[in-house]
Amino acid sequence: MFADAARQFLRDNAERRSDQAAAVEWGVGPDRIAYFSSDPPEIDHANVAAARAWQRRRYDAGFGWITGPREYGGCGLTAVHDLVYDGIEAQYEVPDTGVLAVIGLGMIGPTILAHARDHIKDRYLPAMYSGEVIACQLFSEPAAGSDLASVQTKAVPDGDGWVLNGQKVWTSIAQHAQIGMALCRTDSEAPKHKGITAFLVDMSAPGVEVRPLRQMTGGADFNEVFLTDVRVPDDHRLGAVNDGWRVALTTLMNERATVGGEGSDSVTRALSQPFLAKLMDVNGRLDDGALRRELAKLLADLTASQYLNHQASRRLQSGRDPGPEGSVSKLMFAQNLTRAAHFAAEVLGPKLGADTGEWGTYAWSELLLSVPALRILGGTEEIMKNILGERVLGLPKEPTSGKDNPR
Repeated sequence: MFADAARQFLRDNAERRSDQAAAVEWGVGPDRIAYFSSDPPEIDHANVAAARAWQRRRYDAGFGWITGPREYGGCGLTAVHDLVYDGIEAQYEVPDTGVLAVIGLGMIGPTILAHARDHIKDRYLPAMYSGEVIACQLFSEPAAGSDLASVQTKAVPDGDGWVLNGQKVWTSIAQHAQIGMALCRTDSEAPKHKGITAFLVDMSAPGVEVRPLRQMTGGADFNEVFLTDVRVPDDHRLGAVNDGWRVALTTLMNERATVGGEGSDSVTRALSQPFLAKLMDVNGRLDDGALRRELAKLLADLTASQYLNHQASRRLQSGRDPGPEGSVSKLMFAQNLTRAAHFAAEVLGPKLGADTGEWGTYAWSELLLSVPALRILGGTEEIMKNILGERVLGLPKEPTSGKDNPR
């Protein structure tokens, strides 16, 4: 019944994709392979509008939040139903909803569900999962990235609310967001993990300033956000005062599973076996034994990473606490994309260095310039390995300076 309803909805609202052979036919489709967007503002805004409209349509039909609680606009179904729908939707041409799904629905939504007051859940969760509200993550700061517990943005109590002052950086989609989840220092005398509180911030509130950060790809996916005397009602606090680290962990565990996903449609297509084999063929490298062995290892690892990410997603969607799968999946995904970009560079040689107009060549340069960021965002590889070593394998903790209080 569920699968039949999903197929009927998609037949009525989207065009079916061409078969797999046509989808990877060389020279067919957009000549772009990018993990991050580098579209001009007018195209970027049009893509966001299309994503919101499609999410609204899915939500109205009962496919916008399949595993969510019914009392907050979800369907109350299982992670298996979610996977079934995703598999069917993958057969159709639909807008990319990553601007909504990766951070807002994948990280902030589960955190609101776990830690917000009931009326805040009522207000924001249906709006987020219907595409009306986009959420961003106000975590990293100039001096607090991988060491996130060192955040210095201050929140001071004022009447029935709080006043926030500080700077956040590397904030994805802040330019489109209506709300942001901010980690703030509320007790500078407490140990750094104990003096943090989490808040939901209205991104249109007076004192919120968003500035784009230009990347070496030419795009501006990230932003710096300045908070100057920004007022936040106390009911927009997530969790207890000074217990924000526990709230943040909910977000971070969902983030690592999300970052370990498949990426954009263009990346998913480029990492398929037919596409990579054709890349070797048209460039006269199909008989290169070393490249063939590298391709086989890369495809095997990509498949393993995909299965691991599905396992992490099912665990989260079933309501269980996050396990190590998310961190391992994030590590594997970043490493695999790096290997894929370097593989393409080895196949293409000088063709990667300049745009000659030849399809499927210079397009790889954008991915090659993007992959260093994947090894940093969501926690550096070194941080991920420390977490896995200490918390999963039980290895001794890495020595620290002994400084536990924020500056």
